[in-house]
Amino acid sequence: MVRAEMDKQPDEVSGMFDDVAPNYDRTNAIMSVGNSALWRVATVRAVDPKAGERILDLAAGTGTSSTALARSGATVVAVDLSPGMIAEGRKRHPRIEFVEANGERLPFGDDEFDAVTISFGLRNIEHPQVALAEMYRVLKPGGRLVICEFSKPPRALFRTGYQVYTKFAMPIIAKVTSSNSEAYDYLAESIRNWPDQGTLSQWIRGVGFTRVAYRNLTAGVVALHRGHKPEDAAIRASVTKRRVARTRKPAGTSHGASHVTATELT
Repeated sequence: MVRAEMDKQPDEVSGMFDDVAPNYDRTNAIMSVGNSALWRVATVRAVDPKAGERILDLAAGTGTSSTALARSGATVVAVDLSPGMIAEGRKRHPRIEFVEANGERLPFGDDEFDAVTISFGLRNIEHPQVALAEMYRVLKPGGRLVICEFSKPPRALFRTGYQVYTKFAMPIIAKVTSSNSEAYDYLAESIRNWPDQGTLSQWIRGVGFTRVAYRNLTAGVVALHRGHKPEDAAIRASVTKRRVARTRKPAGTSHGASHVTATELT
């Protein structure tokens, strides 16, 4: 079984999602007590897709969010690591372009997309900061990043209740509704192990995004993160220079993002 540490192997993660693809959306709706639809609406509003734009939807799964984005008239490219998810998505949404790819190695050129979004998929990528750097690369200058991901409720009482739910209630629901309940054991563990809102904001800013902010949804069970690729060429050049300098640091030197304070949207 795939474990939720940060050394997730892409082939194992892909195979796990292949197994759950047919019932994935239904199981998510049940487990989230209907909130998954509300989170999707909030994400689409944050992306603010416009007709004529080119939008990249990463970890798109069966394409439910991709279709919602495409209603604006934007051209949406849905990317997922799982062939099973993509096959299911192509059956359900034949007008959406699906591409099988690893988020750490996107098969697109620099500055291609007006917006990049990923929902509940960043924590399943082996090296999330590498994937964030790829998102930055494929965005056009001035392009928008929106990440919807499980997070840490800031209030202790709610956080404790949520931890109890993911540890005990979620596995029971998965056994009833999913074709692979063990996959949801992994998903629950990955949620518990995922960093908080401030840490993810640091990662986003650390790869070069500006105007980084987040907004809590459902009392912080989920957080909606945003960032922009700078339009100023000098700022982008500075980002590239810093990134190159980090890759040249001697062994034993930390490669993590420097500490910054994220803005919380209300």
